[in-house]
Amino acid sequence: MILAEFRRGIAFAAAMVLVSMAILASLAGCGGQGNVAHQPTTGEADQVTLQLNWFPEVEHGGFYAAKLCGFYEDEGLDVKIVPGGPNVPVVQQLDSGRVDFAVTNADRVVFGRDADADIVAVMAAMQHSPRCILVHRESGITSLSNLRDVTLAVGSGPAFYKYMAKHLPLENVQTVAYPGSIGPFLSNRKHAQQAYVFSEPYVAKEKGADPVALMVSDVGFDPYASTLIVRGEMIRERSELVQRFVRATVKGWQHYLAKPASTNRHLDEINPDMEPGVLAYGAGEMAKLCLPDEMPVERFGTMTADRWQTLVDQLAEIDLVDGGVILAEQLFTTQFLTGDSQGAVAIEE
Repeated sequence: MILAEFRRGIAFAAAMVLVSMAILASLAGCGGQGNVAHQPTTGEADQVTLQLNWFPEVEHGGFYAAKLCGFYEDEGLDVKIVPGGPNVPVVQQLDSGRVDFAVTNADRVVFGRDADADIVAVMAAMQHSPRCILVHRESGITSLSNLRDVTLAVGSGPAFYKYMAKHLPLENVQTVAYPGSIGPFLSNRKHAQQAYVFSEPYVAKEKGADPVALMVSDVGFDPYASTLIVRGEMIRERSELVQRFVRATVKGWQHYLAKPASTNRHLDEINPDMEPGVLAYGAGEMAKLCLPDEMPVERFGTMTADRWQTLVDQLAEIDLVDGGVILAEQLFTTQFLTGDSQGAVAIEE
């Protein structure tokens, strides 16, 4: 998630002119990582479009690394990455066929399936949600269970806050609309706000605050994040293409988590509002979310039915979906991560 001062659309659009040059410059940073087992496919490359859920930043680092390092090209893919933003209907773009792949968070996948969208998750970049609540250290608040006596800025109708409100006391907590900026947080020690742990805490500290990031996942609401999704139709009709795309994407993420510097330079080029400092900080925080608890890098992107079912149950508990008609096994598949059909999603024609 990006701050309001990171959302200057005009500057961002102008910067996109630099994309091609930045890609060429960044390729040098991939080193020997381009020597992969799957050699470039002969013949004309398959053109593929990937829709992001936000402007380019660290939560998309692995996708850009896969493109910069030639991993997509090695798989015979010509990938166009389309930046997102606050009003981009990611799920609708994918379900309508306007894009081939998309990035979103797991709760959005459940909402999409609840609305009969033909979408399936095939990889989860982040095992844990980056969502946090930012408070001032001097407030004495050390956990979400004792979040009290603050004005809390949150987005309109976010699932995570509805879950918090049902499970936490939230004594004397007044909610206001999230402005997309840390400005109110910096000017008011009684102010708290939603944030992503890999961006706002760093910026707040750089601007003189002493922030504490309280992870929403500690309350138990912990959807996968930066989840790669595709239409069920694509899996049924072009599973080999999906396999190639996922394989290259996983390699991109593995490279980014190990060596983020060159990709971060590219992100800084195409999104100049992202400063090098916050990108470096964010990459470090991302590694903790993508490979937590000494998780082997070979298991990057994995998902489980238990985690998906827990999310469905939680969203049903706060009356956002009809849990009785959503099956966890229809939301995701690991078949493109494991290379076999044992993790195949149950998709009906």
